[in-house]
Amino acid sequence: MVNQEVETMTKKLQVGITAWTSEQGWRAGALSEQAAAVEKQGFDSYWLPENHFGDQRAIPAPLTLLAAAAASTSVIKLGTVSYLLPIRHPLLAAEEVAVLDQLSGGRLVLGVGRGMQGAMFKAFDLPSKDKRRLFKENLQVMRDAWSGKSLCEGDSIVLAPLPLQKPHPPIWVAAFGPLALQQVGSLGLPYLASPIESMSTLSENYGLYNRCVTEAGHASVKTVPIMRTIFVTSEPALARSVKAGLAASVPAQMKEKAMHIDDWAIVGDASYVEDKLAQYVDTLGLSHLIVRGRLGKVDVAVQQRSLFSILEIAARL
Repeated sequence: MVNQEVETMTKKLQVGITAWTSEQGWRAGALSEQAAAVEKQGFDSYWLPENHFGDQRAIPAPLTLLAAAAASTSVIKLGTVSYLLPIRHPLLAAEEVAVLDQLSGGRLVLGVGRGMQGAMFKAFDLPSKDKRRLFKENLQVMRDAWSGKSLCEGDSIVLAPLPLQKPHPPIWVAAFGPLALQQVGSLGLPYLASPIESMSTLSENYGLYNRCVTEAGHASVKTVPIMRTIFVTSEPALARSVKAGLAASVPAQMKEKAMHIDDWAIVGDASYVEDKLAQYVDTLGLSHLIVRGRLGKVDVAVQQRSLFSILEIAARL
């Protein structure tokens, strides 16, 4: 990779990438190498989702894994796609976030969410109907704790350490569905869009979200992060193969939402990808692009070339 070219480019669009793993699961060494490599390539941020149960590829503790990435990097932002607040004690969560922000030198971006899987809430002995209430209450407790407020009435106990970023790391909220969008808008926090919703759906979502932001009396939110699956190739046969693999990988519960692959995946040559990303910038105000990590069975070297092309394209937008 020609890293010096990326370093000298003036980038308006911030570009992050999600972590990927093999069938063997997560290992600190491999994760650290991966984070260091994408930092060297010129990505602005490195992201981990949260998911529970399944197999060894599950990520129940994204902050712990990001701590490994923090040790091997120095500049790149480290983010959670959706750190699930309803299933956690808010003070323990606030402490863990503060520790990682200190550990990373103030590089954490905290993407938070409510969770969608009914089985997960059942396993944690929580009613899924309470997830929005718990999310809102827990987030408020965390923000109060990060501000240095007393944690117990009548006592002078405060959170320690506090986050390095003041008053706390940037908070983005993953949302799926109108009720979730209304809640995010009422908080005035950036909305982290689903990776499989179409441009038209996202336009509707942002319309609702922006109305809720205004109605709640918040200033307009300039941070617009969107996660997309992107692959740059000039070979039609390879593009078709990648699309087929992506379509087959969609979980059963999401099939209806992700019926048309071109609605949520951007696969094609550099001109096509640039035109599509320009639409996201012009239509939605995209400011932070999060590229989904490794694609199935595509050769690693081929994916590396695609990733570098994405960085070059983003630098022109």
